[in-house]
Amino acid sequence: MQFFDTHAHIGLIYDNPIEQFRVIQQAKQAGVTRIVSINNNLHDFKKEYTILKSQKGIYHAVGVGPSEVTTPGENWIQTIEESAGLPNVVAIGETGLDYYKQYGDKRSQIELFITQLDLAQKLNKPVIIHNREAGQDIFDILQDHIPDKGVVFHCYSEDAAYAKKVLAADMNAYFSFAGNLTYRNAKNLHDTVMNLPLDRIVVETESPFMIPADLREQKRTKPAMLVSTVRFLAEMLDMEMEPLAKQLWNNSCTFFGLPEE
Repeated sequence: MQFFDTHAHIGLIYDNPIEQFRVIQQAKQAGVTRIVSINNNLHDFKKEYTILKSQKGIYHAVGVGPSEVTTPGENWIQTIEESAGLPNVVAIGETGLDYYKQYGDKRSQIELFITQLDLAQKLNKPVIIHNREAGQDIFDILQDHIPDKGVVFHCYSEDAAYAKKVLAADMNAYFSFAGNLTYRNAKNLHDTVMNLPLDRIVVETESPFMIPADLREQKRTKPAMLVSTVRFLAEMLDMEMEPLAKQLWNNSCTFFGLPEE
């Protein structure tokens, strides 16, 4: 079986390149043979891209997260445009809105988000969305700025009704679930996955965060732990692991525009 970790902050697991390579090797040994490396700012993207560009099965997203709204960087739009053309850069992101920590102000966050959605359309890339307590604003913005290649709601945190509304709006949206899906009190996530079309679900580790419930003794999440989340999802959906893993793999490849083999 092959697994696809659609969202991992490899540079936050370890800063040391040797340790990062070890994490990637451990993932491959567990069957996690494709990983999308995520950064919240362009400085970290450049650093991690340079470190990881030779690693087979490692892909990249480039963007500015809401946490960087006050300091996106000089010539940041041009940097995203240039970086999106690099080998194995498959998405814009993560980008979105975060009203929980109140980075900057709402207007500035929204402007940053919309600019990157429009860039994704121009660059023909899908978008990885960060949403924290900003679901309605994100939905409203996407109505007018949805890129043709679609979006994925990473580390999905809304409820089943929100997912249904997004699907009804025909946004070419996918929904990504991390280790918090395995938490007993995550009823909104459990209800959501039970009511989603299987071809719209992908999985991620959100490494080094969101440790799966059965691995809580670990200090940080790593891509190899994705298998635990998939196993939990298989039990929820009353499916065998292998066909579910295959479906999730195909969904991920379709979203990021990658060959399945």
